[in-house]
Amino acid sequence: MTVTIDDSTRRALGPYGFDEALLASFVSKLAGPSSNAVTGALAPPAAGDVTPLPKPGTPAREALAAKGLAAIRAGRVGAVVLAGGMATRFGGVVKAVVPVLGDKTFLELKHDDVARVALKARREVPTFVMSSFTTHDRIRAHVDEKRLTSNGRPGIDVFPQYVSLRLTPEGALFKEADGSLSPYAPGHGDLTFALRRSGLLERFRAGGGRYLMMSNVDNLGATLDPALLGLHLELGARLTAEVVRKEKGDKGGAPARLDGRPQIVEGFRFPKDFDQDSIPVFNTNTFVLDAEAIDRDFELPFYRVEKQVEGRTAVQFERLVGELTAFLPSTFVEVEREGADGRFLPAKDPDELARRLPMIEELTRTRR
Repeated sequence: MTVTIDDSTRRALGPYGFDEALLASFVSKLAGPSSNAVTGALAPPAAGDVTPLPKPGTPAREALAAKGLAAIRAGRVGAVVLAGGMATRFGGVVKAVVPVLGDKTFLELKHDDVARVALKARREVPTFVMSSFTTHDRIRAHVDEKRLTSNGRPGIDVFPQYVSLRLTPEGALFKEADGSLSPYAPGHGDLTFALRRSGLLERFRAGGGRYLMMSNVDNLGATLDPALLGLHLELGARLTAEVVRKEKGDKGGAPARLDGRPQIVEGFRFPKDFDQDSIPVFNTNTFVLDAEAIDRDFELPFYRVEKQVEGRTAVQFERLVGELTAFLPSTFVEVEREGADGRFLPAKDPDELARRLPMIEELTRTRR
């Protein structure tokens, strides 16, 4: 089956990197196997694959923080905040602009954290925010409204991830009740591709930038920590992924060895007969990335995902940033989940934000 795109759709989606050839490949994938499970020899991480972050106040932690701060002071570090997606979990409001502490929004708190570290290092830390076709305009307006680029604080550059169109299970273009096509954001695996397309990665590297610390906008525990940067430098990998101890009910990607190579394996990709509890930690989607290493194309796989849209099944294909660990020498650092040194406080929806708010308040006070 072939899909036909009209000119008005091309014009509307073109600024977001819409790729008709890629959409056609998704149609072809529908005729193939639907399983996303990995193939090959899969095993839990080996001894030494996961390194614990030293405790605060220890000489080891202080030495790592000094090393990371030196890299920031040398102008080698930037921050990346993922704020794309479909803006559905907060009732259609773009999550990045939702107030969290008083009138301080998710994005503003992320920015304040970067500004705090930049002030300590006496060096600007550029911040790059990945938006989507649904969040881009609102986030850019929010940056202006909050004056996040003024008063001598580091500026924020907003760049959009890609966009594609949902399909029916039979391979036709999915249409919503009003007859319109149904665009979607195809996953945070767009990061390196969209960052390169925007020209921001080239500019960052040309200015001496070498390392990017990436986190989700809704995880206010994942701050720009010089000690994490220092440990990334110490371990010598091209990508460092933060992991935390699992708790009952946790699901998601985790570090494992696939055909002997340590990498993040997404939860839905583990074979049914693999004991995921044999891996005691899981991925938080917070990474330190070497800018040079990610300045190329990767053959990141797209995975079939079924969504219920207006009571009907729609198919979309998504790629995930954690899959970069399959292509780059990667290491994994275990960080504290909660508490004064906690780095994993995601708030995916209003209920989770309400539950975590006391911890977010305490953590914000401590780090200030």
